[in-house]
Amino acid sequence: MARLEELDLPTFDHTDPEMRGDRFHAAMREVRAKSWLAQVPFGYMVLDRESAEFFLRTRSAIFPGMKIAEIFGVTEGPLYEEMKRNILHVNGADHSRLRGLVNPALSPRAVERYRPAMKGFLEGLLARAVESSGAGGGPGGSASVSCEFVEAFAKPYPSQVIASVMGAPLEDAPRLHHWSNWIQRQFDAASMATEIEAIDQAVREFYEYAEALVQARRDDPREDLISMLIEAQDPDHPPARLSDVECINLVFNVLVGGVDTTQSQLAHAVRLLAEHPEQWQLLREDPSLASAAVEEALRYEPITPFTARITTEEVVYRDVTFPEGTVVMVCAFTGNRDLDGEPDEYDETDRFDIAADRGRARALTFGAGVHYCLGANLARVELQEGLGFLARNVTALELDGEPAFEGVSGIYGLSELPVRLTL
Repeated sequence: MARLEELDLPTFDHTDPEMRGDRFHAAMREVRAKSWLAQVPFGYMVLDRESAEFFLRTRSAIFPGMKIAEIFGVTEGPLYEEMKRNILHVNGADHSRLRGLVNPALSPRAVERYRPAMKGFLEGLLARAVESSGAGGGPGGSASVSCEFVEAFAKPYPSQVIASVMGAPLEDAPRLHHWSNWIQRQFDAASMATEIEAIDQAVREFYEYAEALVQARRDDPREDLISMLIEAQDPDHPPARLSDVECINLVFNVLVGGVDTTQSQLAHAVRLLAEHPEQWQLLREDPSLASAAVEEALRYEPITPFTARITTEEVVYRDVTFPEGTVVMVCAFTGNRDLDGEPDEYDETDRFDIAADRGRARALTFGAGVHYCLGANLARVELQEGLGFLARNVTALELDGEPAFEGVSGIYGLSELPVRLTL
């Protein structure tokens, strides 16, 4: 039996602002080749699927949100209240109750109803991109559109979807994106060190907005998420319903978890398809592969490469003692490259292939266990519609410049993705 501090472990700095793109991939390959466990700033990191599943699922570790608040001196104000009420930070019976109330509104069957709206948003964004580019007809009547994909598609699309799901006016989609972008930074150590006031302001503004929207839906219920939550009943304690505070915070969780994340995953998926033209051709020839392409993008380039847990008691795992209060970073990036719980040949699993048989292993990108991502079903449908739409409407997809990668601490996205679309 060994204690963590007694082990000679490789080190990895996931907070390094230069850790992105090819350098990130190479560093992950190197550290994974050395061990299943590494030392990182603030704690330790587990690197294979089995250990990732263990720490995501164990009841002896929780999301360290309030520890993050303590580290950065967040002890009061809107951000503190949001962190305290965020479903990520709620555990036990209260967590089960809240999940039970919101899950029906975001079930696989429930989110199917949003596909027509998603198609409409994508059609509008493509039409705008064509108009903005002044694309003219090419050989055979084709048109070439050069655009910055993040700004033209990946950024507006998820915020339009979330506005539709919430029941907010579509013209408010840019404001929802702004708030989500800032509030997500509570999960990035660098932003928490330098941008707390701006994050706090975004939380305050969204709380005011959501409170008014919930009241409007109480007076005028519709077929949207907020109306469903207002009517949600606790099946174990009828007719107990969500309080306004609980309803607002669940809407808050859906917003924050469903805009920047989907934007970033869609951008990476399109980048990967543009970088692998043979994969794009497969999707183009058979748009029904959109679902498989989504799963492969989630596996290969997870936009949440690291998820944190903190042990609430001493944990012994693989004959290693993790003391109470140990911060454990769970690496979805390397965990996703272990299939069915067994490490495979890294060269094979470190290959982007939308037609590969990956077995039944589900990507760890949405987490695992009781805190599995609340909006995973909605995100999958959005991504499927996005890739399927492009496959049906774009004959050629090419990079039109170098992608600009963001850092891997927090949400791992792209700030720019210049592409050329041949229609």
